[in-house]
This record gives sequence, structure tokens and C-alpha cells, in this order.
Amino acid sequence: MNRIDALFARLKREGRPALMPFVTAGDPDLSATAAIVAEVFRQGADMVEVGIPYSDPIADGPVIAASYTRALKGGVKLSRIFETFRVFRAEAEVGVSSDAPLVAMVSYAIIHRQGADRFLREAVTAGFDGLIVPDMPVEESDSLCRLATALDLRLIQLITPTTPRDRAVQIARSTTGFIYYVSVAGITGERRSLPPELAENVAWLRTQTDLPICIGFGIGNAGQIRELAPAADGLIVGSALIRKLADAGSRPREEVVGEIGRFVAELATGLK
Repeated sequence: MNRIDALFARLKREGRPALMPFVTAGDPDLSATAAIVAEVFRQGADMVEVGIPYSDPIADGPVIAASYTRALKGGVKLSRIFETFRVFRAEAEVGVSSDAPLVAMVSYAIIHRQGADRFLREAVTAGFDGLIVPDMPVEESDSLCRLATALDLRLIQLITPTTPRDRAVQIARSTTGFIYYVSVAGITGERRSLPPELAENVAWLRTQTDLPICIGFGIGNAGQIRELAPAADGLIVGSALIRKLADAGSRPREEVVGEIGRFVAELATGLK
């Protein structure tokens, strides 16, 4: 069974949502990325979303966009990202379950440049379980979805508060793994508060699909996770974590990795 499907089946039995941190591959470097991913799994993350750096951010706010720029300036390459995670899976870090899912957030431009079949096969070999392709319209997703499904790879698509309901149903029907529900209209980034209609929107979406629904954009602390946990099957935290990395500067890696781990452990308290 695909690790994403297995995770949500288990969490449904446990009656809690998944905690899903986002990290940028190669920020500050790939060795640090692997160490951070291992640490956040140890500290309570259930799934990790890995951003593949791209020069033209799609829905990314300034924090994540800056992390992509840092990674690209550092020379990160797709082939090295895949190699890093092949090693990560093979070495089975202490305290990290081999069942822990990894999902890549990647622009379709990167997939197209590699060739879809080659990209998907390399992603699977590297240990990824799903892809989020934010710039791929649902009308153009059938071919990629078929290729991914044949490789037991999930293709996660996004629904936003401004998505018309008939289109939201279409997206839900073409999605596998889980639905990424964007909490706010706009770009990624921490928010002090989230829209009051968010829970109602997610509740309506549940009447249209049996897929898990994970909420992202704007979530940055344990209080928000506690507030949204009853409505969601998963909660995605990106900018708040990436900002901590940016603020760390040149501090020792072990210290920074530990700080990120403690932040994720604090977020995990919102699930209890």
C-alpha cells in the first residue's frame, strides 16, 4: 500500500489528523535538509512535504520564495535532491519509520523538462510517495495522474476558497492520496488568524469526496493546529518553519536542526 494511504488509514483509526511540515530541498544545503527531515519525523511529524526549488514561485510567499532562491544560489540540482532522499530512505535514520511518507511540491515545468515518465520513476526510486503540482490545471492532469497511478505514486491537487464548487468537485475526482485545501486566498505565509468560513468550506468538501483533506497556507503555531484539527485530516506548516531556518543564519547545524525539531514537537502538542 502507498505510504500516504497507509498513514491516513492509521490516523483515521487513531482519530487525529496528520502533522505535515514543509521543507525546502537544499536550504541551507541538502545534507541539512536530510537532517531536518529526520528530526521532524522524530519529533512528531507524520508526513513531510519537500519543496523542489524553482526560479518562478507559483503561490509561494516571500519566506518560501527566498528559501528557493537560497537553494538555487547554492547550486542545488534535481538529481542531487533525488540522490539525497534515496540515501535517506536506504539509511533508515534512527527514530524514523520506513513507513513515513514524503511528498514533493514541484512545478510542472520541472517535470516537463525531465520528461514525465523519467521524473516519476526517479521520484519513486528516491522514496517519494506523492506529488503536489500547483501549476498544473485539472484539465491537463489526466495523463500525469495515469502515469503516477501506474507507479503507485499519488497526485495531490489543490482546492482554494475561490475555486467554484463545480470545479472543486472535478478536482477532487481527479486527485489521489489527499486533497490540499488552501486555507486563504493568496500566497503562502503565516497568518495571525484564519478565515471563519474555513471549517464550513472543508465540511462541504467532505460531502463531495472520501479523500483525506489537508489544510495548508497560514498555519504557524500549535494554537491554530488545535483550532483546525477537528476539521482536517492533515495540517501543513511551511513558512513558519522556513522562517526559523532563515533566521538561524550561520549558527551550528546541530543547534539549528534541534531548534526546528523542538518547533515541530511544539506544533504536535496541538494535535492532543
